[in-house]
Amino acid sequence: MELKAGVQLRSAVSTTEVVVVRAPKEPVTLTCGGAPMLGRDDDSSGGEIPAGDEGSALLGKRYVDEASDIEVLCTKPGDGTLAADGRALELKSAKPLPSSD
Repeated sequence: MELKAGVQLRSAVSTTEVVVVRAPKEPVTLTCGGAPMLGRDDDSSGGEIPAGDEGSALLGKRYVDEASDIEVLCTKPGDGTLAADGRALELKSAKPLPSSD
């Protein structure tokens, strides 16, 4: 599946749903809980999260992978670590606001 901005994806093994905010430069495989993410309307699902992938996605948080330049927004929280080509996505930190003198 081609990942481009605005694409909605869901996990095959948990309740996690995300929206792609910034598309990767090169094709990547986005996974949650070790299973490839599915299109929001895809029917296939099932399976369990393997040991070592027990992380979770938090509602309203953005996750990034610097190597592939992908950024996703979590629209529905759930279990399982979000990853791009096997690299765990990192929680995007907020930009510091300028000081008001």
